[in-house]
Amino acid sequence: MADIQAIKSLSTSDLLKSKSIGNSESSKTDFAQELRNALGNVNDMQVDSDRAMSDIATGSVKDLHQAAIAIDKAEISMKLMLEVRNKALNAYKEITRTQM
Repeated sequence: MADIQAIKSLSTSDLLKSKSIGNSESSKTDFAQELRNALGNVNDMQVDSDRAMSDIATGSVKDLHQAAIAIDKAEISMKLMLEVRNKALNAYKEITRTQM
């Protein structure tokens, strides 16, 4: 089962620690790669959630609590991803509205 790595990878304090000014270029990852990793983690959580829901529907679930936790993790990570997307779109729209 996937951890909430998407949230960790988007954490501001973690990004600032790993990307301080004194670090070498080889240890840095770009924003696009961090975003791809976060989206991959969200996708993994969605797959786990779908699997848990199908297990519940077929009655083959072994631990109902773990299935409910997987579904909740997927829901929360999807909401976070949508909020990040909305903020990015709003920032882009604001930039395009500025006069030069």
